[in-house]
Parts: sequence; C-alpha cells; structure tokens
Amino acid sequence: MKKVEILALIPARGNSKSIPQKNIREFAGYPLIAYSITAALRSRLVSRVVVSTDNEKIAAISRKFGAETPFSRPEELARDDTMDFPVFEHALLWLEKNEKYKPEIIVQLRPTSPVIPTGLIDDAIEGLLNHPEVDSIRGVVPSGQNPYKMWYIQPNGYLKPILRIDRLPESYNVPRQKLPKTYWQTGHIDVFRRETILGKHSMTGDTIFPIVINPAFSIDIDTHLDWKRAERLVKEGKIDMVYPGKKPRAFPEHVKLLVLDFDGVLTDNRVWVDQNGKETIAASRSDGMGLEMLQKLTDVEVVVISKETNPVVLARCNKLGITVFQSVDQKEKALIDLIHKKKINAEEVICIGNDLNDIDCFPIVGYAAVPNDAFVTVKRNADLVLDHPGGFGAVREICEMLIEKFSNQ
Repeated sequence: MKKVEILALIPARGNSKSIPQKNIREFAGYPLIAYSITAALRSRLVSRVVVSTDNEKIAAISRKFGAETPFSRPEELARDDTMDFPVFEHALLWLEKNEKYKPEIIVQLRPTSPVIPTGLIDDAIEGLLNHPEVDSIRGVVPSGQNPYKMWYIQPNGYLKPILRIDRLPESYNVPRQKLPKTYWQTGHIDVFRRETILGKHSMTGDTIFPIVINPAFSIDIDTHLDWKRAERLVKEGKIDMVYPGKKPRAFPEHVKLLVLDFDGVLTDNRVWVDQNGKETIAASRSDGMGLEMLQKLTDVEVVVISKETNPVVLARCNKLGITVFQSVDQKEKALIDLIHKKKINAEEVICIGNDLNDIDCFPIVGYAAVPNDAFVTVKRNADLVLDHPGGFGAVREICEMLIEKFSNQ
C-alpha cells in the first residue's frame, strides 16, 4: 500500500495575553510546546511535524525539539481572535506552493493541551483511515455538566432551557441518568483530510467521528490556575502520557529517608564573604519549621550530604537536628554507602538537589525532587520540580508533602 502522507501541524502564536510567552514557558521542566512536538514525533504514522508560528523564539525552541518551522505565520493570522481555519489554510497552501508538499491527512495538536495520552495520535489517525466516509476525527470527553440542564436568560429576564427533548418536556427536571450522554470537545487532537480544509473550507466537514478521551487528561491551559493544575498532574507521574524526557516516577508509598543537598536547597545558593574570607549564608526559618514538624510527625529521617566544608553548614544542621556529611566529592557513592549502612530500601529514599553534581544521585533513590530554580538539566533528570526555589520554601514544600502522606501512618 502507498504510504499516506500525514502532517502534524502545531499552531503556536507568540502574543499570548493570559500567560505571556505561554507556548515556550517552562512546564514541568520543559517548554510547553515540547509536549505536543514530542507526541507527534513519537507517532508511528505522522510523516512530518511543523509548527506554525509568528514568533522566532517559539520557532527556535520548536526546532530544538525536532519540529520544522519552514515559514513564518503572517501577523494578521496571529491575533487574539484568529480562527483555526485560516491558519491551517495558510500552512497547507504555503507548503504546496513552496515545497509542492500535499499531505493527505492533517493532525492538529494544540500546545495548550500538553497532557497527551500515549497512543492517542495514532488511534485518531487510524480512525480516519478506517472510515473513508468521515471528514474528521475530534477528541472529546464526557461533559462534566449535562447541557439538558442548562439555561439562558432571555431579554425579558425569564429563564429558558437551552435544549429540549420531545419525549421529556421538562428534561431539566429528570435525573441525569435518563438524559442523553453528551461530550465536550477537548484541545488534544483533531484529525482531518486535506479536502476537508481546502475543498469544504471547514476544520471538521459534515461527518465527524469521535475519539473519546479519559477525562483525567482533560487539560486546556488558559489561566495561571489551569497551569498549576496541569503541571501538578504531570509532576505526579501517575498517568500514561507522552513526556519529552524521562517519565517521572510516582511518589513513593513509603519513605524512610530524605536526603538534602545544602547549597541551593537549604539556601538560595548565594554566599556572603567578608574581607577576612569568612563566609555566611541565608537560610529559611520556614524550611527549618518544616523539618522540625517532619521529624515530630513522621518517622522520616533527614540527612544532608554536601560537597562544601564550612562551619556554617555544620552549625545550621546541628540547629535543625539533622545529620550532615561534608566534604563529599562523590555524592552518589556516599549515598549508596548510607543506604547500605542504614539497611533501608533505596526505593524508600527521596533526594533533593539543585546542581549537576546531584544528578548521579537521582537514579539511586526512589524519587528525586529539585527546587524551582534548579538548573534546567537537573530539572529534566528529576521526578518533581517543586513550586518554591531553594532557600525560599522548597524544603518546607517537600516536608509538607511527606507530612500529609505519612503523618497518619
């Protein structure tokens, strides 16, 4: 059989108002757009991945993650009120005119729906390939609120139901179980034929086939609240989605040991040096309170492993009542020795670090977290990027997570 040419087209304009530079803002360790690009590249059926953007920063990051940016989207097609249709029409006509490239099927992936189930793209494409009578496939989830119980207010101020059912004159008064099942379109995926766009001048055509998606994946990022909810879902690592890098491990069911780096975790990674060479650091009392509560309310032990040799490290750890190992050049070896000495399961150890010399410790333990201001490479090797920076609540945050999970056990 002749191979069907399938284009994944990712629209990503630069002038986002709700969240500035949203499409390339870091989301759980990677630019938001990287999730859509990665999902398309890992598809068995997609032939080519193109990003349609008006912004060179977005274009550069898209190319870095493996997508093509053969054209720049015109400014008039990158406004707040720009519809999808002219963006896709422009892309298809440009590719035909300049490259003589005419894909038979087009997949739309929106960066604002980054939580993409494994296999979704190929399942949707196969749905279209197996139904030649269908113009498009659209991703949907069961609707959270049934529209048969919805109303609108008329100009005269009276309520009127949006929908009616002949056999149920007052559908809004019946149990939802008796109402038709309804679905809400998500932003995850649309798959359509070239003819649907250029022939029927439509994004969907007349005959639309559904692909029903688990509501757990129903994320569309438009506000900062959406962002936090989606990022937390991704950070938990409990859903079978496409990740640009290493899939995060799930938070351990049991934790015996919390291992902390010092600089950049218990501090903000800065040091003050006076004219005599004496060093001082700043630490968070909030982090200290978190560690105190953790040791009172759970059985989790806390230790610090630090490369530095500095009396201030020892003084701070002594005040916090936690064990410290200093002058450690090979942290991973010290960590392995510590785990063996304490005769605990490595899967029950959490490690928090912020710099390159911490990365080798992450695979040794069951779970690795990093402060929000850790270096990008370190973030991408961790299971969890905390909401707070080092020295400003990162340790308190992980302590509260552990207390919530283990204080009643």
